[in-house]
Amino acid sequence: MIETIKLAMPIALLAMCWPAVGWAQMVGPTPTEGNSPSVGKPASSSSETPATEDWAIHEQATFTAQYHPGFTSAFRGPNSLDPHEQARETFDATLYAGLRPWDGAELWVNPEIDQGFGLSSTLGAAGFPSAEAYKVGAANPYPRIPRVFLRQTINLGGDPSHIDAGLNQLAGTQTADRVVLTVGKFSVVDVFDTNQYAHDPRNDFLNWSVVDAGNFDYAADAWGFTYGAAAEWYQDWWTIRTGLFDLSTIPNSKALDTRWFDQYQYDQEFEERHTLLGQPGKLKFLAFLMHGRMGLYDQATALALQTGTPANITAVRAGHNKGGFSLNLEQQVTDDLGVFARAGWTQGQYEAFEFTDIDKTASFGGSLSGARWGRSDDRVGLAFVVNDASAAAKRFFAAGGLGILVGDGQLLHSGPEKIIETYYSLAALSFARLSLDYQFIVNPAYNRDRGPVSVFGARLHAEF
Repeated sequence: MIETIKLAMPIALLAMCWPAVGWAQMVGPTPTEGNSPSVGKPASSSSETPATEDWAIHEQATFTAQYHPGFTSAFRGPNSLDPHEQARETFDATLYAGLRPWDGAELWVNPEIDQGFGLSSTLGAAGFPSAEAYKVGAANPYPRIPRVFLRQTINLGGDPSHIDAGLNQLAGTQTADRVVLTVGKFSVVDVFDTNQYAHDPRNDFLNWSVVDAGNFDYAADAWGFTYGAAAEWYQDWWTIRTGLFDLSTIPNSKALDTRWFDQYQYDQEFEERHTLLGQPGKLKFLAFLMHGRMGLYDQATALALQTGTPANITAVRAGHNKGGFSLNLEQQVTDDLGVFARAGWTQGQYEAFEFTDIDKTASFGGSLSGARWGRSDDRVGLAFVVNDASAAAKRFFAAGGLGILVGDGQLLHSGPEKIIETYYSLAALSFARLSLDYQFIVNPAYNRDRGPVSVFGARLHAEF
């Protein structure tokens, strides 16, 4: 039977009906319309100076429910998606408090309350169907602080542009040529592998391997955040990003290894901005290198054959370096239509350390606004994904090994994991959106003997 949602729905509805706060101390006139900090809009040519915020407080609340009916399953293991029908929900509410301690600087803290579980406790598919579900679940709401960081923007010249106020963004002005430094606790994918059409599980797609490159094994605790620093250099048509971040003490754990240069990840991204047939676009190349205590799949598999026990990656962990890369494209086609694509590869002889059990990935899709049917603030999206594990990883899973999200106890007939996702996001109120989502997963956890699985979802999101 489907579990009754007892706790999170009342909390979510209460949070979303809470009167908007969105306080902001302003210097100058009301902010003008603008774009994201990386793009910006030319500042007004009038004698008036665009508004600059000294501080701001915003809030968001998101409730997500997912359900899948029963599906075919020849067998199951510890990390399998439950073949019986089930429903799960997650809820989170976040406060975004920021201030400007000096010119060009922003200090932000994001206290948050989380509650709920992903399907099968966020296990059973490498491309897991909800990026709103963490690897840590709880029946009761619990507090945490995922982000505390300082961002410094150093303007170097070029055309000025206005930055609109937003979550973790104070209204202000920046120049086209600039350096942006970020240090503290935040998510690697706040800065790297971003894509305006597929990167925000609170507003667009939900699948892990759609909102981020599935192979990007980015440094993070079990909630997706870490300590580190990033530097971005914007010039004319290009940007270079560099970052250094802490890994977990052990792979896929709650605790971060804060000993300097003990276990870490280095990220490097190159972005070029272009115009194609009169429409703007971006192409990014991301490379990462991590140094940590991780296991080799084939060593764990060989040990299992010798001992007659299931493969155990923890028994063969040692210091290794693991790298990978990905390409990330976003392209506006018309004023209301945009497309995206990602592809990536990772050294598959090593275990997945932080994100999910994907060594090769390719995804593409599009996002269309509702302007054509008189709903310009609505959006509809469609995405296709193919994920795969290395041959070494599949031998490990066949020997009973468990990964971060997958591990059916055996793997007799393997195949790439294929996913289709589509959503419709309805602008229900000026501050709230209601989305319906559907995903179809073939060969979950690379297993041809299980599935396919249909996942139905609903999401309610509000920002103040």
